[in-house]
Amino acid sequence: MRSGPLDAETILTATEDVLRRHGPAKATVLDVARVLGVSHASVYRHFPSKAALREAVTRRWLGQARDPLAAVAADTRQAPPERLRTWFTTLFTTKRTLLSEDPELFATYRVLTAEHSSAAADHVAELIEQLRGIIADGVTSGDFASPDPTATARTVFAATMAYHHPAHAPEWQTPGAEAALRSICALLIDGLRPR
Repeated sequence: MRSGPLDAETILTATEDVLRRHGPAKATVLDVARVLGVSHASVYRHFPSKAALREAVTRRWLGQARDPLAAVAADTRQAPPERLRTWFTTLFTTKRTLLSEDPELFATYRVLTAEHSSAAADHVAELIEQLRGIIADGVTSGDFASPDPTATARTVFAATMAYHHPAHAPEWQTPGAEAALRSICALLIDGLRPR
């Protein structure tokens, strides 16, 4: 049996290992408990169900992409156009890194994100809020023109879908993907400038 206290982060890390090894279809709470050397009841004390555990691990994984973006969005030392470009470059690089460093886990999270659509919806809402803040700052500085920064953020996010939505992951490793994203960012930034 395990020595020392069992916390949620330890359980989530073990769950990732189990998901990596068995995939989402076969991974069980019992497998997680076995890896930790505890009873499955110990895991259920932290997460009331298998679905809750899978949602928590999904939210944690999505946070790996969100957190670096929050730092970019909050960095007001950069002018809004450069911040917007950096934000999209960071999003693309982070997602591509997650894919290349652990393709099995990335594939697993594609399944889990579909299962836990509220986690994915919350993630997208947070990303759009970050974009809204950058665009609103750009309106204030005179770099951007937008009567509705939230609607503009949604549009800009949708326009770059090929560089961050997991369905497009196979395309992220193709030659020229980064250059194409830079071109799209330049086009979007130019389109946001006041006329």
